[in-house]
Amino acid sequence: MDARPLPAILYQDQRFVVLDKPAGLPVHPGPRGGPSVEDWFPQLSRRKDGPWLAHRLDADTAGCLVVALRKAALIEAQAAFAAGRAGKTYWAVVQGAPSMASGRVEAPLRRQDGKAGWRMVTDPAGQRAVTDWQVMGHGAGITWLALHPHTGRTHQIRIHCAALGCPILGDPIYGEGKGPLHLLARAITLPMDPPVAAKAEPPEAMRAALTRCGWPVRTD
Repeated sequence: MDARPLPAILYQDQRFVVLDKPAGLPVHPGPRGGPSVEDWFPQLSRRKDGPWLAHRLDADTAGCLVVALRKAALIEAQAAFAAGRAGKTYWAVVQGAPSMASGRVEAPLRRQDGKAGWRMVTDPAGQRAVTDWQVMGHGAGITWLALHPHTGRTHQIRIHCAALGCPILGDPIYGEGKGPLHLLARAITLPMDPPVAAKAEPPEAMRAALTRCGWPVRTD
């Protein structure tokens, strides 16, 4: 069992736990092993089966991560994610500023493998990917965005911000890659009975940039 303290629990019932995932921690152990969110599963449930991740976050993304404690709950949650019925809000601090106050990015994505590793690229033949966005505030050369993805493609938020001409601060693949990734899975809702809802506060590494953009005057 992992001896590290369990991350903050943002929501809990008999079906689910929503964890405040730390930035920099993968949800699954990699090919070479190493720490991951799954190390904490024995602390979440003593049942012989489960828990299970209901969805995934990039290793460098902080915030709301849904873990199912029952198989029936897992299946119901996965169906909600697949059908686009899960409500997802992300906060990002990006370089520059979009030309409008809000909008939608519709840019299909596919994975591209290369000698330097893999990345996602926009491609009309790729999988459908849709993200709504809204400007929350501005700072000197940076912008705070709230983003609502309607699909769940790998790196979707990151590459859609880059497609706006505003890569996320700290993104080593789609931006300049200096410092931590300024991306937070801010809130999650699942339309179940009873509904699941959780909200995560920004990690310490994002707070200075968010403050420059006006946080916490506007918080949703």
